[in-house]
This record gives sequence, structure tokens and C-alpha cells, in this order.
Amino acid sequence: MDKSDGTLVMRTRDFWASIVLIAVSVFFLWKTSDIPLWGENRAGVSGSDWYNSAAIVPLFIFGGLLILAFVLLTISIRSGGARTALSAVGIGWDKSEAYRASTIGLILMAYVVGLVPRVDFILCSGLLITALTFGFYGGHARRALVACIVIVIAGLFAFAVFPAQADWNAHGDDWFTLVVWVALTLLVLTKAASERVLRFVPLVAILAPLILVCAMAFVFRQNVPARGGLIFKQIEYHYYVTLRPLWKD
Repeated sequence: MDKSDGTLVMRTRDFWASIVLIAVSVFFLWKTSDIPLWGENRAGVSGSDWYNSAAIVPLFIFGGLLILAFVLLTISIRSGGARTALSAVGIGWDKSEAYRASTIGLILMAYVVGLVPRVDFILCSGLLITALTFGFYGGHARRALVACIVIVIAGLFAFAVFPAQADWNAHGDDWFTLVVWVALTLLVLTKAASERVLRFVPLVAILAPLILVCAMAFVFRQNVPARGGLIFKQIEYHYYVTLRPLWKD
């Protein structure tokens, strides 16, 4: 495959990716419309001021995703991606692509279904960032498999041991995820001597979900996943008991 064919394959994949992203964005925007935004009462749920509405964050996220998807679709169409979407060149699928897509799919499924509802958001998201960076930076197939196995094990443990919603505030799955995350981080650091990018993975994996969940909870006043999680429970306690009184009194 020459360079022009490779570019065409990329643009065609952009076409299909944009179609999927548009469908996902529209679906979640439609579901978000059930959340009160302007203080109205829907399905027994009463809204307050618009800036305190739980609809704000998903509207921004999926609205922005929808705009980006349309931009990607436009670029793909202008570059000829739509014309070759069903051709052999347009598909351009091989074993390495299937392997990559399937491992990423399993990782995201374990994260969304098993970890997010049950495990502290900072822990499960830090594990996800570490696994994705380690597994897919540089195109190492073995690392991708290790990352997939790690996330799937953590997700299966949380899903199997704490299936009922009444048990989601238990911290057994939090501790298990923490141990798995620390073990994977140590593995990442063993490779960091030769790959400089990996040196920053632990810092990003901690700060990114920490900043995000604190912004959601204390700035936008949104519900966060697994609010009773091992780490966020302590953050929330010290925010309201230790820090907030400093400027409220």
C-alpha cells in the first residue's frame, strides 16, 4: 500500500469513526434531555438554577463531541473518505488493527461496566490512563495484551464481587484496583529509563482524574461516580469539614 492509499484508508476510517461518534453523541444528548436544566420538574425530579443542573457536564461533553464529529466527517468527505468507505482500500483492515481494536474495546467495556459504577473514580481512571498509555504507546502488542488483562481482571473482580448496587460503597474493589494500579505503575517505571514519555504517566494518571472529579463535584456541583469511593470519600469529607469552613465562617 503506497502513501496515497494509506492516507485514503485513514480518511475512510475517519468517516466511519465520525458516524459512530455522531450516533453516540446524539443518543447521550437525547438521554441528557431528561435531566431538568431550567428549574422545571420532570418525572418527579425538580431542577434548581441551571448552573447547578446535572445536565451541564454531559451537555458540554457530548455537545462538544458532536461538533468535533461533524468536523471530522466534513474533513473525511472532502478528502474522499466517504467515496471509498465500502471499498477494499477504504476498509484497510488487517490482523494488527483487529487486535488493537479488540483490546481497546475490552478495556473500555471493563472500565465502563465493571469499574466506573463501583470503584473510586480516581483509582479506576488512573488505572485506565496508565494501562492505555503503557499498552498502546509505541505499538507494542505484548504491552497491549498486558494492559487489557490488567483492566479486565480489575473490572471482573469489581463486577463479580460487588454486583448489587447496595454493595457499591464497599471498598474491597477499591483496594484491589489500587494494588493492580500500583503493580502496573511499577512495571511502567521499569520501562521509563528507555522511554522518556513513560516517566510522566504516574503523574498524569493521578492528576487528571483528581482534577476532573474535584471540578465536577465542587465547581459544577455534579454527581460523581462511586461517590463513596476510597479516595474521593476522604476528599469530600475534608472539603466540607476542614476547608469549606475557612471561607464560610
